[in-house]
Amino acid sequence: MHDLVYFYPEGHQAHAELGHPERPERVETIRLALEAVGWWEAYPRLDPLPPGEGLLSNVHDSGYLTSLQAASSRGQRLDMDTYTTPSSWQLALNSAGGALAVTEAVWNRAARRGFAMTRPPGHHATAQRGMGFCLLNNVALAAEYLIREHGALRLAIIDLDLHHGNGTQDIFWKRGDVFYLSTHQSPLYPGTGSLSETGAGDGSMATANLPLPPGSGDEAFREAVGTLIIPILDRFLPQMVMVSFGFDPHWRDPLGHLQLSAGVYGELIASLARWADENCEGRIALYLEGGYDLEAAAACSLAVNAALLGGEWQDSLGEAPRAEGRSWQPVLQQAKQIWGL
Repeated sequence: MHDLVYFYPEGHQAHAELGHPERPERVETIRLALEAVGWWEAYPRLDPLPPGEGLLSNVHDSGYLTSLQAASSRGQRLDMDTYTTPSSWQLALNSAGGALAVTEAVWNRAARRGFAMTRPPGHHATAQRGMGFCLLNNVALAAEYLIREHGALRLAIIDLDLHHGNGTQDIFWKRGDVFYLSTHQSPLYPGTGSLSETGAGDGSMATANLPLPPGSGDEAFREAVGTLIIPILDRFLPQMVMVSFGFDPHWRDPLGHLQLSAGVYGELIASLARWADENCEGRIALYLEGGYDLEAAAACSLAVNAALLGGEWQDSLGEAPRAEGRSWQPVLQQAKQIWGL
């Protein structure tokens, strides 16, 4: 069994728009950081598994898939934020396929941990549309793949991006087999993810949100993991933990106002990895979402890889220069009350 496997999106540089924050350098910075510490060559990189039409249409509406492919062939934008190029459709399929490959390796115990550098990212892509820089919902497709092809019964997606993963929440909103939990800045794009959003139908109480006010940082995230996320995992007992990894909660990120440090991001992943070791045979994988400062990209990615490997790492960027606010405390208390914690 490998300690870790990666997916790297070969050719992703062809999905680019001049001046756009979702740019190829995001992934290349991560790769270079891993190379510098000897982790890149030490662990296998997996080829993508082609997502079949049945899997794609189980997560995304067929009409959207057709329109996405057509828009990509012409290099059209899906909205004012979300671009395509003539290569984007195939690269989106590759990104989703990379998520499948890493997920399957971890599920089958060919690898202890996985890190999929899924680009284009995915957590804003709903069943009906791409948005927020996202084309196909990589983590949702990976979860559905485990359920359809490997008989998984309970999975958990923990979304640690700056922005709420409205697409992932939307896809599993009425389902009880995938628990979705998001920490995110609020108010902020896309405007979803309130405390009251907890699922519906069979998915009632299978969605949890912690909308953190600007200025929330290391203490807020430590408390959230220790007093909300881990207790909810204890209750749901997923067979695998799937983490939407955005490095934009970092205090350097230009699009947000959270104050998470890379070191504490690593602590969060280490806590989730320990939980996975104790409860689901160590099954945990990360899937790249957002994050737009390159120094934060390197630091956060090294931190989470160290956490996945059980190693140590020093955060050269350190804590946020601004004092952390306390307005997150009543929000966390309300979330705990909703969940009876």
